[in-house]
Amino acid sequence: MAERDFVSTTPPAVGIADVLRRRLPSGRVVTDPDIVAGLSRDQAVWAPVGRAVAVVRAKSTDEVRTVVRACLEQGVPLVARGAGTGLSGGANAVEGGVILALDGMDRVLEVDELERLAVVQPGVVNDDLRAHVAALGLWYPPGPASSPWSTMGGNSRRTPAECAASSTASLATMSSVWRS
Repeated sequence: MAERDFVSTTPPAVGIADVLRRRLPSGRVVTDPDIVAGLSRDQAVWAPVGRAVAVVRAKSTDEVRTVVRACLEQGVPLVARGAGTGLSGGANAVEGGVILALDGMDRVLEVDELERLAVVQPGVVNDDLRAHVAALGLWYPPGPASSPWSTMGGNSRRTPAECAASSTASLATMSSVWRS
């Protein structure tokens, strides 16, 4: 069976928040309406925003996998978000969906100085990566105006307009760890 062919094994009366609570560690699933609303949009005030039913504060790749699988099985829309500093509406909730908050996945996993390769989790803040590689004599140049709080996950999905507004170097996040 292909990934896209998953069929729900959960009765329709059970909501996605309940499914996720059963599958994830305690405290990861947030349904408080005020908190969900606060995490349901980025900085694009003009972009449409739906009402999410839950936010999941993932801490690991396995938890992300669990959320994606549950949403796929249930046919529930899923939107990933980092710090929410984007200007394109890319982190905005879809009606009835789940927001997957990745800001808690904030570790630099590896830096290969020779290859100039940094393996990071999506919640790593730009300035934190810059400081981490600087200690190794490297330079990470992409510098969106929000670099003190914007995250690597967001960099990878920024629009060309957002990149041009802040730095042409931001277009090349994947190849931007340089020897200083």
